[in-house]
Amino acid sequence: MASATPEQTRGGEAEWVAQLGFAHLQAKLPLPWPRPSDTAACPKLRFRSHYRYLGWEELREESRWEGQSLFALLLSLVDFSPLRAVLGGLMHWHNDRGWMPFDPVSIFLLKLWQLENRWNRSQVVANMRRPEYAQIAARMGFAGCYPTEGGLRYIETCLGWQTDLPKIEVPGEDGQAAEVAVQPLNVLIAQSIDLLRQAGLVRAELHQAALLCPDGMLHPAASHRDCASVQEACYQPAPRHCAAREKGKRGCDCSQSACQQVCRFATPRDQQARFVWYSGSNSRPDNPNQALVPSQQKSPHGKGVYGYRSLTLQLSDPRYRFNLSLLADFQPANLPELPFATAQLLQLGSYYPDLKVMGVSGDAAFGCEPFLHTVYATLHARRLVDLRAHKTDQDPSTWPTRGYDDKGRPLCPFGYGLSSNGFDAEHRRHKWTCEQACLRDSTPRVTIPEVTYPPPECPYQDPQYQHGKVINVAEHFADGSLRLVRDLPVGSPSWKRFYHQARNASEARNAFLESLDLKRLPVYGLQRGKFAIFLADVWRNLSTLARLIREATLAAAA
Repeated sequence: MASATPEQTRGGEAEWVAQLGFAHLQAKLPLPWPRPSDTAACPKLRFRSHYRYLGWEELREESRWEGQSLFALLLSLVDFSPLRAVLGGLMHWHNDRGWMPFDPVSIFLLKLWQLENRWNRSQVVANMRRPEYAQIAARMGFAGCYPTEGGLRYIETCLGWQTDLPKIEVPGEDGQAAEVAVQPLNVLIAQSIDLLRQAGLVRAELHQAALLCPDGMLHPAASHRDCASVQEACYQPAPRHCAAREKGKRGCDCSQSACQQVCRFATPRDQQARFVWYSGSNSRPDNPNQALVPSQQKSPHGKGVYGYRSLTLQLSDPRYRFNLSLLADFQPANLPELPFATAQLLQLGSYYPDLKVMGVSGDAAFGCEPFLHTVYATLHARRLVDLRAHKTDQDPSTWPTRGYDDKGRPLCPFGYGLSSNGFDAEHRRHKWTCEQACLRDSTPRVTIPEVTYPPPECPYQDPQYQHGKVINVAEHFADGSLRLVRDLPVGSPSWKRFYHQARNASEARNAFLESLDLKRLPVYGLQRGKFAIFLADVWRNLSTLARLIREATLAAAA
């Protein structure tokens, strides 16, 4: 029997359909865009367009739910007027003097409309003037005066170009702290989540036991690279040193006139883009394609990417099978994910003060001590991250001495593996017992030379020890290491369930961005690329709101 689709799962929940359907939701309409009380009013008072909410009464017609796009439904469900002050702050407007801009809410909605339809700037500017889109344009606040492509490009740059950003300090793998910039555009993502909470989409029980899933995605730049060794020095006036030549490549001596200001092999419109080789393995300890002897690896697996990397922290709802973006970041492709993911965990309390995290799951890229420590010590959550391999795991003879194997399973001094006895949520520690395995003809995980099996000298064979040797593992093992400490045994059915939810959330977000043609960035530069990705994560949340309300409404009608 085929498994149920997410739509079928949600449609079979009578309580979900009743609470999220239009019949119940209309008492809350319109849903006002959340605006914090300390947000200053928009300094600009005059605009060339003006958004205002035009009502939701048309949604009483059942045909509207089937025929309208998700964006059109949002214009009826949500009053975006409070967003004007938020966007005015992000634009750094100080007064009403000078040029008269377009209403930032109109531009914000216009960019969402462009995303939904996968149009470029010229297409969306042209389509605004077409008679069949007159009603949509009016609901966005446009009345005969429309922005140009250059105007849209300017807004994208202003919102993505954030200078003098506050920094947050995060621990590094090498023991040295790193500074990560706080991204102001995360305000829009957090407020879209608050909007979903108003509608009842983010249930109280989900908010009090959240499963978070960090994941990154590489985005090739709009510019096509010529040199994989491009760095900041390539954009300085000649003479300059060549990083490619330092690596033994041909590179460029920058002696030609075309290289006077910028190296001719660089990409001036994507100055922050960098090259990275992505293998896709994340150093999983059980990767079947990994060579036993590194020198025998015939050729590196993966692909080279020249561009940027986006990173999101996602909230997964396993019951109703959907995922949302909580926070995002956008950086050059060669920067590691770990410090930015750790910084997102540290910022959760600022954006979501009442969010209670049950666990954090992810792939092996996040199986490092700074990230795992933050999950345990700051969020007080379970570590459900995949294992990250290390050279110290390759010699089994050292496992009994250090007290655990390469999967994070504790071992007794005679090499027997201990069994999981559950996680103690009150004391936040995992209990392991040997259950006197040596007396039950069990095979030791590691056989130690010159030891008689079963070992007669083991004191835990005495009947007074009902469960034999008992070990409580809290944040780290007895040797101080926490790289392999997990609050659920890796490979167990419970761990697999959480890990698969994380992978599904990551694949869903990647597929969503690809459906918007945002795998390769359609815009040039870090600033515009950042705005495009952040806006896509906001649209992902908002389109999920409209889509699930429509599902529930149609299911109730059926």
